[in-house]
Amino acid sequence: MKSQIIGIAGGSGAGKTTFLKSLFAAFTEEQITIVSQDNYYKTKDLQEADENGVINFDLPTAIDEAHFVRDMEALAVGESITKLEYNFNNPAWEPQPIVVRPAPVIVMEGLFVFHYAAIREQLCYKVFLDAHHETRLQRRLQRDETERGYPAHEVMYQWNQHVRPAELAYLEPYRDTCDLIVMNDDHFEEGLKTLVDRIEKILQG
Repeated sequence: MKSQIIGIAGGSGAGKTTFLKSLFAAFTEEQITIVSQDNYYKTKDLQEADENGVINFDLPTAIDEAHFVRDMEALAVGESITKLEYNFNNPAWEPQPIVVRPAPVIVMEGLFVFHYAAIREQLCYKVFLDAHHETRLQRRLQRDETERGYPAHEVMYQWNQHVRPAELAYLEPYRDTCDLIVMNDDHFEEGLKTLVDRIEKILQG
Protein backbone atom coordinates (compact mmCIF):
# COMPACT_ATOMS: atom_id res chain seq x y z
CA MET A 1 0.00 0.00 0.00
CA LYS A 2 1.29 3.45 -0.88
CA SER A 3 1.98 5.72 2.08
CA GLN A 4 -0.21 8.69 2.93
CA ILE A 5 1.73 11.98 2.83
CA ILE A 6 1.08 14.90 5.18
CA GLY A 7 2.64 18.34 4.66
CA ILE A 8 3.58 20.63 7.53
CA ALA A 9 4.81 24.14 6.83
CA GLY A 10 5.37 27.26 8.87
CA GLY A 11 7.50 30.36 8.92
CA SER A 12 10.76 30.74 10.79
CA GLY A 13 10.20 30.60 14.55
CA ALA A 14 6.74 29.06 14.28
CA GLY A 15 7.92 26.13 16.36
CA LYS A 16 8.08 23.41 13.72
CA THR A 17 10.95 21.53 15.37
CA THR A 18 9.23 21.25 18.77
CA PHE A 19 5.88 20.47 17.17
CA LEU A 20 7.38 17.71 15.06
CA LYS A 21 9.21 16.17 18.02
CA SER A 22 5.93 16.03 19.91
CA LEU A 23 4.16 14.56 16.89
CA PHE A 24 6.84 11.90 16.36
CA ALA A 25 6.72 10.99 20.06
CA ALA A 26 3.04 10.08 19.70
CA PHE A 27 3.80 7.28 17.24
CA THR A 28 6.38 4.59 16.53
CA GLU A 29 8.96 4.66 13.74
CA GLU A 30 6.97 1.91 12.05
CA GLN A 31 3.92 4.20 11.87
CA ILE A 32 5.29 7.57 10.84
CA THR A 33 8.41 9.00 9.25
CA ILE A 34 9.44 12.63 8.81
CA VAL A 35 11.38 14.18 5.92
CA SER A 36 12.79 17.65 6.56
CA GLN A 37 13.37 20.18 3.81
CA ASP A 38 16.37 21.49 5.76
CA ASN A 39 18.38 18.42 4.78
CA TYR A 40 18.11 19.29 1.08
CA TYR A 41 19.88 22.65 0.97
CA LYS A 42 22.24 22.97 -1.95
CA THR A 43 25.89 23.63 -1.15
CA LYS A 44 26.89 27.21 -0.44
CA ASP A 45 28.58 27.67 -3.81
CA LEU A 46 25.27 26.99 -5.57
CA GLN A 47 23.23 29.52 -3.59
CA GLU A 48 22.01 32.88 -4.90
CA ALA A 49 23.20 36.16 -3.38
CA ASP A 50 21.12 39.31 -2.93
CA GLU A 51 22.02 42.77 -4.19
CA ASN A 52 24.41 43.22 -1.25
CA GLY A 53 26.23 39.97 -1.93
CA VAL A 54 24.62 38.15 1.00
CA ILE A 55 23.55 34.57 0.29
CA ASN A 56 19.80 34.14 0.42
CA PHE A 57 18.89 30.70 1.81
CA ASP A 58 15.18 31.60 1.86
CA LEU A 59 14.43 30.97 -1.79
CA PRO A 60 12.82 27.88 -3.30
CA THR A 61 15.94 27.52 -5.46
CA ALA A 62 18.08 27.13 -2.30
CA ILE A 63 16.70 23.62 -1.95
CA ASP A 64 17.49 20.62 -4.16
CA GLU A 65 13.84 20.26 -5.07
CA ALA A 66 14.38 17.32 -7.43
CA HIS A 67 16.14 15.30 -4.72
CA PHE A 68 13.51 16.25 -2.14
CA VAL A 69 10.71 15.06 -4.44
CA ARG A 70 12.60 11.94 -5.46
CA ASP A 71 13.06 10.87 -1.85
CA MET A 72 9.39 11.49 -1.10
CA GLU A 73 8.42 9.26 -4.02
CA ALA A 74 10.85 6.53 -2.95
CA LEU A 75 9.51 6.46 0.60
CA ALA A 76 5.94 6.44 -0.65
CA VAL A 77 6.52 3.15 -2.47
CA GLY A 78 8.36 1.49 0.40
CA GLU A 79 12.02 2.32 -0.22
CA SER A 80 14.44 3.61 2.44
CA ILE A 81 16.50 6.73 1.75
CA THR A 82 19.83 8.03 3.08
CA LYS A 83 20.66 11.73 3.33
CA LEU A 84 23.34 13.81 5.03
CA GLU A 85 21.88 16.17 7.61
CA TYR A 86 22.28 19.90 7.00
CA ASN A 87 24.80 21.61 9.29
CA PHE A 88 23.67 25.23 8.71
CA ASN A 89 27.13 26.07 7.34
CA ASN A 90 28.66 25.49 10.76
CA PRO A 91 32.20 24.10 10.21
CA ALA A 92 32.25 22.75 13.77
CA TRP A 93 29.18 20.60 13.06
CA GLU A 94 30.04 17.39 11.26
CA PRO A 95 26.93 16.36 9.30
CA GLN A 96 25.79 12.81 9.93
CA PRO A 97 24.01 10.46 7.52
CA ILE A 98 20.29 10.10 8.14
CA VAL A 99 18.54 6.88 7.18
CA VAL A 100 14.81 7.38 6.72
CA ARG A 101 12.69 4.27 6.46
CA PRO A 102 9.25 4.06 4.87
CA ALA A 103 6.10 4.11 6.99
CA PRO A 104 2.34 4.24 6.41
CA VAL A 105 2.41 8.00 7.10
CA ILE A 106 5.10 10.28 5.69
CA VAL A 107 5.40 13.85 6.96
CA MET A 108 7.05 16.31 4.57
CA GLU A 109 8.01 19.46 6.46
CA GLY A 110 9.57 22.76 5.51
CA LEU A 111 8.97 26.28 4.29
CA PHE A 112 8.34 25.31 0.68
CA VAL A 113 6.41 22.02 0.86
CA PHE A 114 3.24 23.71 -0.37
CA HIS A 115 5.07 25.80 -2.95
CA TYR A 116 6.62 22.81 -4.72
CA ALA A 117 3.79 21.52 -6.90
CA ALA A 118 5.20 17.99 -7.15
CA ILE A 119 4.98 17.67 -3.36
CA ARG A 120 1.81 19.69 -2.81
CA GLU A 121 -0.15 17.51 -5.22
CA GLN A 122 0.75 14.36 -3.27
CA LEU A 123 -0.40 15.62 0.12
CA CYS A 124 -3.50 14.09 1.66
CA TYR A 125 -3.53 16.60 4.52
CA LYS A 126 -1.89 20.02 4.95
CA VAL A 127 -0.95 21.67 8.24
CA PHE A 128 0.07 25.32 8.64
CA LEU A 129 1.96 26.10 11.85
CA ASP A 130 1.76 29.79 12.66
CA ALA A 131 2.51 32.47 15.28
CA HIS A 132 2.57 36.26 15.27
CA HIS A 133 5.59 37.47 13.30
CA GLU A 134 7.01 39.42 16.28
CA THR A 135 6.89 36.27 18.40
CA ARG A 136 8.62 34.34 15.65
CA LEU A 137 11.29 37.02 15.24
CA GLN A 138 12.20 36.86 18.93
CA ARG A 139 12.46 33.09 18.72
CA ARG A 140 14.65 33.38 15.64
CA LEU A 141 16.95 35.89 17.33
CA GLN A 142 17.39 33.68 20.36
CA ARG A 143 17.93 30.50 18.34
CA ASP A 144 20.39 31.92 15.83
CA GLU A 145 22.48 33.68 18.45
CA THR A 146 22.66 30.83 20.96
CA GLU A 147 22.60 27.74 18.71
CA ARG A 148 24.23 28.98 15.50
CA GLY A 149 26.43 31.85 16.67
CA TYR A 150 24.96 34.53 14.38
CA PRO A 151 25.17 38.14 15.64
CA ALA A 152 21.86 39.94 16.07
CA HIS A 153 22.45 42.41 13.22
CA GLU A 154 22.93 39.54 10.76
CA VAL A 155 19.78 37.84 11.99
CA MET A 156 17.79 41.05 11.56
CA TYR A 157 19.18 41.58 8.07
CA GLN A 158 18.19 38.06 7.03
CA TRP A 159 14.76 38.48 8.61
CA ASN A 160 13.97 41.73 6.82
CA GLN A 161 15.62 41.02 3.47
CA HIS A 162 15.16 37.27 3.07
CA VAL A 163 12.92 35.55 5.63
CA ARG A 164 9.79 37.73 5.62
CA PRO A 165 9.77 38.31 1.85
CA ALA A 166 10.03 34.54 1.30
CA GLU A 167 7.20 33.83 3.72
CA LEU A 168 4.97 36.38 2.03
CA ALA A 169 5.75 35.09 -1.45
CA TYR A 170 6.06 31.33 -1.04
CA LEU A 171 4.31 30.30 2.17
CA GLU A 172 1.47 32.53 3.34
CA PRO A 173 -0.51 32.35 0.05
CA TYR A 174 -1.18 28.68 0.91
CA ARG A 175 -2.33 29.30 4.50
CA ASP A 176 -6.03 29.33 3.79
CA THR A 177 -5.85 26.21 1.64
CA CYS A 178 -4.61 24.09 4.55
CA ASP A 179 -6.73 21.52 6.35
CA LEU A 180 -5.43 22.56 9.76
CA ILE A 181 -3.98 25.86 11.03
CA VAL A 182 -2.15 25.59 14.35
CA MET A 183 -1.47 28.84 16.19
CA ASN A 184 1.64 28.51 18.35
CA ASP A 185 2.16 31.85 20.09
CA ASP A 186 1.94 30.09 23.47
CA HIS A 187 1.17 26.41 22.92
CA PHE A 188 0.11 23.96 20.23
CA GLU A 189 -1.44 21.09 22.20
CA GLU A 190 -4.94 21.42 20.73
CA GLY A 191 -3.65 21.50 17.16
CA LEU A 192 -1.29 18.62 17.87
CA LYS A 193 -4.17 16.51 19.18
CA THR A 194 -6.18 17.23 16.04
CA LEU A 195 -3.31 16.05 13.86
CA VAL A 196 -2.62 12.99 16.01
CA ASP A 197 -6.29 12.01 15.75
CA ARG A 198 -6.14 12.43 11.97
CA ILE A 199 -3.05 10.23 11.66
CA GLU A 200 -4.56 7.57 13.92
CA LYS A 201 -7.56 7.40 11.57
CA ILE A 202 -5.21 6.98 8.60
CA LEU A 203 -3.36 4.18 10.38
CA GLN A 204 -6.62 2.45 11.18
CA GLY A 205 -7.46 2.47 7.48
